[in-house]
Amino acid sequence: MDGERALIRRYRGTLSYDGSAYQGFQRQKAHVPTIQAAVERAIEHVTRQAVTVSGAGRTDTGVHATGQVIAFEIVWQHDAEALLRALNANLPPDIALFSLECLPEGSTFHPRFSAASRIYRYDVISAAHRQPLFRDRAWHVRAPLDPEALAQAAALLIGDHDFGAFGQPPQGESTRRTIYRSQWAHERAANATWWRYTVEANAFLQHMVRRLVGHMLDVGRGWRTLPEFERLLQSAHIAPSWAVAPPQGLTLIEVTYTTEC
Repeated sequence: MDGERALIRRYRGTLSYDGSAYQGFQRQKAHVPTIQAAVERAIEHVTRQAVTVSGAGRTDTGVHATGQVIAFEIVWQHDAEALLRALNANLPPDIALFSLECLPEGSTFHPRFSAASRIYRYDVISAAHRQPLFRDRAWHVRAPLDPEALAQAAALLIGDHDFGAFGQPPQGESTRRTIYRSQWAHERAANATWWRYTVEANAFLQHMVRRLVGHMLDVGRGWRTLPEFERLLQSAHIAPSWAVAPPQGLTLIEVTYTTEC
């Protein structure tokens, strides 16, 4: 390589995707469409090198992202901007890299293990009729929602809790998590009310945000009471009879890091 020793360099990128056509982020068996597999194919096509891409969050089937953070290692002679352009030219139209940087030599940055927090958003449409344009972007519910009940339920989640009632951990991990932000906002539109839930935590259990949203909507629709919701949180046991929000309304918005890597 121009007389210079080929160096393996580590890259960090921010990825956006529409997850509708994919079986989640994490690579699975051959021919199963996933975000990780699609990104790895694009990198291999550009660089002629097989790579493993790591991500900050293993988003589920149908879940979207605007701020998924990834990392990978390759030998690359040109600058990061040239690699960014080349990868975007080879990624499918529902996946795009927003940024890409070459990390300093010796960096130990890992998208998942170096993260301080993750921020997710969940969108709900409350409307009498279907909303065809948003069927892959939001959960459509017909029942009106009580904003005060939703706000009170969301506030109960802030802090360090055992969230065993809302998800399963990776094998051997605790179900304790710390939620820093948990809030609902809503806005009236011509034929519907848009509801948006934002939650930030140090980490999440599998399906945790979808259960949080589904269970809060049980309260917001008047199907469950706030004391029932609080008792469920304190029980740390999953209740199959409570609602679980579908995946299409969920988006990974941002991953934060305490130090520059």
